[in-house]
Amino acid sequence: MESKQIRSRFIEFFESKSHHFVPSAPMVIQNDPTLMFTNAGMNQFKDFFLGNAQADYNRVANSQKCLRVSGKHNDLEEVGIDTYHHTMFEMLGNWSFGNYFKKEAIAWAWELLTEVYGLPKDRLYISVFEGDKSEDLAFDQEAFDFWKAYVDESRILGGDKKDNFWEMGETGPCGPCSEIHIDLRSEEEIAKVSGKDLVNQDHPEVIEIWNLVFMQYHRKADRSLINLPAQHIDTGMGFERLAMALQGKKSNYDTDIFMPLIEFVAKKAGVSYKDDEQTDIALRVIVDHIRAIAFAIADGQLPSNNKAGYVIRRILRRAVRYGYTFLNFREPFMHELLPILSRQFEGVFDELVSQADFIARVVKEEESSFLRTLESGLKRLDQVKASMAEKGEKTIDGRVVFELNDTFGFPLDLTALIASENGLTIDEQGFKQAMAEQKQRSKADAAQEKGDWIAVNDEDTVDFVGYDSTDSEAHIIKYREIKEKKGKVYQVVLDKTPFYGESGGQVGDTGTLTSDTETIRVLDTQKENDLIVLYTDKIPASPEANFQAAVNVPRRDLIRNNHSATHLLHQALTDILGTHVQQKGSLVSDSVLRFDFSHFAKVEAEQLSEIERIVNDHIRKNIKLDEKRNVPIEDAKALGATALFGEKYGEFVRVITFDPEYSVELCGGTHVRATGDIGMFKITSEGAVAAGVRRIEALTGPKAFAYVQEQERLMKEVKELLKNPKDLTKAVSSLLEEQKKLSKEIEGLHAKQSGQVKEGLLQDVKEENGVAAVIAKIAVPNADALKKLSFELKNEVDNLFAVLAADVAGKPQIAVVISEALVSGKGLNAGQLVRELAREIKGGGGGQPFFATAGGKDLDGLDAVVSKANEILSGIE
Repeated sequence: MESKQIRSRFIEFFESKSHHFVPSAPMVIQNDPTLMFTNAGMNQFKDFFLGNAQADYNRVANSQKCLRVSGKHNDLEEVGIDTYHHTMFEMLGNWSFGNYFKKEAIAWAWELLTEVYGLPKDRLYISVFEGDKSEDLAFDQEAFDFWKAYVDESRILGGDKKDNFWEMGETGPCGPCSEIHIDLRSEEEIAKVSGKDLVNQDHPEVIEIWNLVFMQYHRKADRSLINLPAQHIDTGMGFERLAMALQGKKSNYDTDIFMPLIEFVAKKAGVSYKDDEQTDIALRVIVDHIRAIAFAIADGQLPSNNKAGYVIRRILRRAVRYGYTFLNFREPFMHELLPILSRQFEGVFDELVSQADFIARVVKEEESSFLRTLESGLKRLDQVKASMAEKGEKTIDGRVVFELNDTFGFPLDLTALIASENGLTIDEQGFKQAMAEQKQRSKADAAQEKGDWIAVNDEDTVDFVGYDSTDSEAHIIKYREIKEKKGKVYQVVLDKTPFYGESGGQVGDTGTLTSDTETIRVLDTQKENDLIVLYTDKIPASPEANFQAAVNVPRRDLIRNNHSATHLLHQALTDILGTHVQQKGSLVSDSVLRFDFSHFAKVEAEQLSEIERIVNDHIRKNIKLDEKRNVPIEDAKALGATALFGEKYGEFVRVITFDPEYSVELCGGTHVRATGDIGMFKITSEGAVAAGVRRIEALTGPKAFAYVQEQERLMKEVKELLKNPKDLTKAVSSLLEEQKKLSKEIEGLHAKQSGQVKEGLLQDVKEENGVAAVIAKIAVPNADALKKLSFELKNEVDNLFAVLAADVAGKPQIAVVISEALVSGKGLNAGQLVRELAREIKGGGGGQPFFATAGGKDLDGLDAVVSKANEILSGIE
């Protein structure tokens, strides 16, 4: 059975059981402080389990793209080494939100696996939670009894808390689970060892394929458990493992999900898969990693040096290193896999198809960048290994690991991997210390301690009224205290709120909560998943009181001006640059508009002017906002609405239109009533931020007007300085030409001055013990002149030992020049000498053995430099 058919049969089966199919959420998570990436199918449904939102459907099913490379669920080290772990994978799942429970979940899982897919019943094993005395949790007798209707008791195994009790995180919904395992070994192997004895023993052919989680508890911050008000089902089945079982393979990588990619890379590298273990691992790493990288970029996460972006960069560099070392790739190659990958997911994850060219360009640029430093880094690592071998050491010093990271771009785990391949380990603690020293990080940035939510009333949903009103009556649903190194902050959730929570690039609202007795400042508003959370400076004295929630309206107005302007800008960019332009990020605050977009060349000045003109034309037209809420997403697409990749859209969406022939977008932000409210639009900068991504920064309204006024003021000042010429451009050009001419004349004078200094020094060369010494206090016009003079002396004087104590435009500098013959013959080192001499001018410096320089603060110390240099000379034998 082909993989596409496996996926579709899963969806069709659960649709026949009254489940609603839900598209995959983005793999890169927004508005969840606990996660960077979707690592399980249930992530997009967290708010339903937590009680923060009501599900539109109480039975759903989907195929969710997931990534596990950080935090608790981190499979990176196993990827490629074994045959069943992956970074990016699909998780097939079915969910019940307070509807059915264990009986139905177990019955349908068995029916799908054995009757629809036809897996052999005698190869399946079931595990149930055996209980845990330390938490007073009993054996899951209920699940055991339901399973007995389908499976012999000998094939139902007990599992401990680690394997059979699932938890969302440190706190939150949790419960016992039943895992379904399959034995894929040959009959001969089964006859020797029962599959029952290999379950959860990391055997590559006795593997878990499905986990049925029975959510019935809530884990509190104090680690205690309480019953949830409703029981839920959360299941997850690894699509790649299921394909292996159904296609009769011994490895996930042997399925039609991976083999087209493996065959392409193997052919390009001139190797055969399954001929050599090292090249096999490299092939598996590359084809796995390109999937993770491609889907992350498609969801809007570009490789970078921070947070989620750094995780993607690490994955890419790990793959490039495997290709370089084991497949001999010296040029970018991974980007060539995008056409194959996009064809595989056409009709399933079309965001990969529509962005294939963009993703390929980003990947190629990242590959090229890393390949430029990879060879140098590997050579440095070879030097380190050789030195360690001489000393009999087995652990690479943490500061060396840091050097490889800082200088050559080797992530910690890449160095650790290379070390392990050579029988070595790394000093991870030393690396962390070196990293901390460089960044001067304070422990104030360490983890927060969040208290439990304290419920004030029984409301469980938040009514957002901020599109229609900037104030409302409200009651507090719950609140909690958050302790940080810097102090305490408080989170408050209201039953009705006009405050917009930061999302979609738009910053959160600020304002006040006012009761009859007090006013509390709202410092920020954030979204945690779909829950709108206010950050306040204190907790009300009477949380149960009636409050008036009021947004800071002047600030909100500036924010919405900027947000509506981004919509007009987006379309103008498409009109001028082409339909390939897609939004890749934005920041909409009260002070600035920042818009990132896909484009592979600098936007020329004429193009920027035209883009700016188009936006301002649409502002002057005063186009009224057409806002449609709760539009079925298919209807929105039919209207031509632009959807942003990486955003999570539900079944019903909000459509923002400024002229149906111009700008129609899916958007949850706040907007102007008509474009005229924006006032004016002014671009202030344009530049590159990543491979294939440009950034425009702009101002609107009063800030744009103030910016233009400031530019006019500066222009007026320049004109006045130039005596108000009729043609300003011609006047400035003439001035620059004159400056260029004068600079050449000055250079000539400097060269003449330096030549005279050099002639004087050549006349004072002292020959002593085979050393030609030049030690003098001199004056030169600049540092370049000092360097040029030093090398000219070195080229003209054999066996030179020179110390030049220079007054460079009133600042002390030292140059030490030593011929290579003296460096090798007498063990002299200019770098060491200059550091010693620099103390006399209260400075420091360094350099190479034959040439080094230093600067300082004490000009009067130059005489002491000369004196000390003569002492050093007298000691040379």
